[in-house]
Order: sequence, then C-alpha cells, then structure tokens
Amino acid sequence: MAIAYSGITVELREVFLSNKPPSMLRVSPKATVPILLLPDGRVIDESFDVMRWALDYRDPDSWWRAHWRDEATKLVEENDFQFKTHLDHYKYSERFPAQPKAYYREQGESFLSKLEQRLRQQPYLMGEELSFSDVAIFPFVRQFAFVDKSWFDRTPYEYLQQWLDWLLGSPLFLCTMTKYPAWKAGDRLVAFPTTA
Repeated sequence: MAIAYSGITVELREVFLSNKPPSMLRVSPKATVPILLLPDGRVIDESFDVMRWALDYRDPDSWWRAHWRDEATKLVEENDFQFKTHLDHYKYSERFPAQPKAYYREQGESFLSKLEQRLRQQPYLMGEELSFSDVAIFPFVRQFAFVDKSWFDRTPYEYLQQWLDWLLGSPLFLCTMTKYPAWKAGDRLVAFPTTA
C-alpha cells in the first residue's frame, strides 16, 4: 500500500513461501517477504523499512509526520513484536498446543483494546488523517479479525471494526490486492502498481 501510495513503480515477483525460488534466497537468505531489491544492490527485507523507503521517496499526504514519528514507531513496534506473536499463536493454534486457541485470542485482545481506545478519540490511529501507523498495523488486525470473523463482528470493538471496514474498502487497499501467479525464472515481470 505504501509503494502504491508513493507512486513508485516496482517490478513484482509474486512467490509462494512454500516454494521459494532460488533467486529470492540469493537476494535475501532470511527468506521472508517482502524483499525489496534496489537498483544499487541494497536489500530491504522488513515491511516497516519498505514503507519508510517509499515514504522517503514521496509522501503526498504526510503519513510520516515529524510530530508523531516517535509515537507511531512505538505503536508499530508493539504491533510487530508483541501483537504479531499473539496473532500467529491464535491463527495457527494447532502448532501451539500449550494453550487453547481462546487463550491466544485473549492475549491479542489487549492490543485490539488499545487500538479501540485510540479510535474512540479520533478516526485514525494518529489523529484525523490516515497515517503510517494505520497502514502498517491494518494487515495484522485484518488477519486477526478473519481467524474468526463472526467472533470479531460480535466484539465491542465498534470503532476498530469501522476502521477495518473502511480500510478494506479503500481504493488503495483494493488496488494492491490483485492476485498474480507465482513468478518463476524466465517469466515476464509485472509492473506494480498498475493503478493507485
């Protein structure tokens, strides 16, 4: 979403993590996505850093405003390093039999409650306008919600639900959700974004 928003065109190679191409492993032995290979050979392989790179290039609506950078970074780090662990345990609870699935969901709810409180005060996580934090955190809330969407829809997270629904229907999100076939050596590269 940050790449599409910034207006940068990149060559896209869609991969399935169950069948990682050797070219991907050569670029980043870490073998996680996203991986951004820059023309000068530098590799960026963390979503946070890819977003920052895109916004450093162009940030027309000031998603990365100086006055909220520290707060935004802390919120995204809590998402990435704590909430994501609870999300993974909840989403893949069969891999973590030490606790029931509901336990992992409850652990994740502490972060959902924090987001709900912020959104009760303002339409977006950092204030009156969409920001870096919204776009960085939204995919993880989306995953958490869709583990059991009927449960999520019954929760008291009214403002979080509205925020999620708005982002799911946003043109920026919809233009980034195009499904591409898995890339293999010799395939023509896809230019992304095709629209924004």
